Amino acid sequence: MTKSVRTLLSLIPCIGGYLFLVAPRMTHRPDRTPFCGVFYAHRGLFDNHSDAPENSIPAFRRAVEAGYGIELDVQLSKDGIPVVFHDAGLKRMCGVDGNVWEYTLEELQNLRLAGSAARIPTFADVLAAVDGKVPLIVEYKLDVVSTKVCELGNELLKDYRGPYCIESFHPLALRWYRRHRPEIMRGQLGMDFWKEKEYRGKTQYLLLSFLLTNFLTRPDFIAFNHTDARNLSRRVCRRLGALSAAWTIRSRKQYEHVKDEFDLFIFDSFRM
Repeated sequence: MTKSVRTLLSLIPCIGGYLFLVAPRMTHRPDRTPFCGVFYAHRGLFDNHSDAPENSIPAFRRAVEAGYGIELDVQLSKDGIPVVFHDAGLKRMCGVDGNVWEYTLEELQNLRLAGSAARIPTFADVLAAVDGKVPLIVEYKLDVVSTKVCELGNELLKDYRGPYCIESFHPLALRWYRRHRPEIMRGQLGMDFWKEKEYRGKTQYLLLSFLLTNFLTRPDFIAFNHTDARNLSRRVCRRLGALSAAWTIRSRKQYEHVKDEFDLFIFDSFRM
């Protein structure tokens, strides 16, 4: 046996181990057809200089009227109510210090979004406004590391009459859905964290960069930063049958550049 053959054979267990770690769900996949052929308005069809700022009821209504799917963010208030808001901190959108989970729902709803008349909506109010008219991608925010937001969000979604799937950067959210709602399509959010100075050297972000926690969650789709389309693990997952979603496309030029690399597209700042 030649040295090159021995080297090749020695790599087989490594390749097999890698594929085990990154593989998406391979069997009993949920129906993905309601989510395909649709463009997804990031945080609604918003303009933060208008009366329809991001993650607001007016922005979601505008997306529905335009026929776009919606990507939105869910986290918990201090008193445990699922609300729709992206950032952990309130400064950028509401001009006040502190984090969402440090305010009660009543306190949050006294704040204005980007100086408009719109307020931070509850997840229940958003579901009522969309009313199943377009598909939803629900991102669970686990800045506070607890799956309580999944439990409470799921309670609201159980009776929702419309297509939705869930996604999160945190594998614990996908793990919760794998255990408790396996019939719901779930997606792992990711990017090449290892390229960013703030994440470099942190093991958890290296694992997430290469989707090495997929063995715990077996996602149905991978939602990845469109600038990191060449990521090996993202491409392997797509070859193994997972849908691939691009975030966040902000121009027609960006879309044209990656349209063949992804299956679903989350956009803002222009209309697809």
